[in-house]
Amino acid sequence: MIWKRSAVLRFYSVCGLLLQGSQGQFPLTQNVTVIEGGTAILTCRVDQNDNTSLQWSNPAQQTLYFDDKKALRDNRIELVRASWHELSISVSDVSLSDEGQYTCSLFTMPVKTSKAYLTVLGVPEKPQISGFSSPVMEGDLMQLTCKTSGSKPAADIRWFKNDKEIKDVKYLKEEDANRKTFTVSSTLDFRVDRSDDGVAVICRVDHESLNATPQVAMQVLEIHYTPSVKIIPSTPFPQEGQPLILTCESKGKPLPEPVLWTKDGGELPDPDRMVVSGRELNILFLNKTDNGTYRCEATNTIGQSSAEYVLIVHDPNALAGQNGPDHALIGGIVAVVVFVTLCSIFLLGRYLARHKGTYLTNEAKGAEDAPDADTAIINAEGSQVNAEEKKEYFI
Repeated sequence: MIWKRSAVLRFYSVCGLLLQGSQGQFPLTQNVTVIEGGTAILTCRVDQNDNTSLQWSNPAQQTLYFDDKKALRDNRIELVRASWHELSISVSDVSLSDEGQYTCSLFTMPVKTSKAYLTVLGVPEKPQISGFSSPVMEGDLMQLTCKTSGSKPAADIRWFKNDKEIKDVKYLKEEDANRKTFTVSSTLDFRVDRSDDGVAVICRVDHESLNATPQVAMQVLEIHYTPSVKIIPSTPFPQEGQPLILTCESKGKPLPEPVLWTKDGGELPDPDRMVVSGRELNILFLNKTDNGTYRCEATNTIGQSSAEYVLIVHDPNALAGQNGPDHALIGGIVAVVVFVTLCSIFLLGRYLARHKGTYLTNEAKGAEDAPDADTAIINAEGSQVNAEEKKEYFI
């Protein structure tokens, strides 16, 4: 009895020591996110371990590795590192079915565990644009749909036209048959015009599995529209005796070809001097009879358009006079200057004459009634004396 009691005490003592030593032992794990088809690394670490075994098990609680020993026959699962402080394994070619909670167990008393959740991202398929039928007529309403499947979580779709994002679009998300991934689609509606011809409309798929490199689909628009016409003369001032080239600049899709030239509503009157070459009308040796309204008409399968040019043939001499100095204007200015100068001289002369007459009149006041020259002089001197007396009186 004494031996049995001693053995029991030793057993409980050893268990107590093991339990006390395991108090500071905890397995540490981290959640892992991996792209479908990629490789996931599951790591379990123990800072303090007294040679206690570590084990990894999958969401179905199947043991994958016990220390460095492989327990599940799966060629995708490999040992990365095994020690008393770490057990790391890799799972390659990860599929969506591998997603779930994995468990690392530390076989202490009691067993301690740590969970690591493996998230598998579903990569969206390359998007496809549907709804475009070439060609589209100007003014028609276009509806384009961009669609992609297999994303997890659901991908985001954005539209761009001329590198400018279009915000007003419709978005639809549907769960796939596997109930893990999603199919998303987006619809773009807009009315087209001729400026949309040749424009690239881009559907862009953004998803965290694409590593900042989005997938895109592109549709180049082809818009048919009626021609636009403009006549460009080779010179702004056509002169008699000189040539003139009128260019009919026409744009349309399909391209209008050829163009039709008319004058004053009828055919060109002088085919020998008025030669049509492609889109150009060449008029040789202009004269006054060429004056009139010239019309260029362009037609394609969508419609017809025209432009007019009024030709006025100028006299070269008249144009030279217009381009030289205006002699009439200069002569008028000179005449005005001369007239003003003469008027100023005349007014100045009259002003001086009036002041001189007043002086002579004052000098002759005393001589008006004198019978002879001596008396006039005496009277004039008397007037001066009286004037001086008046000055003294006023002072």
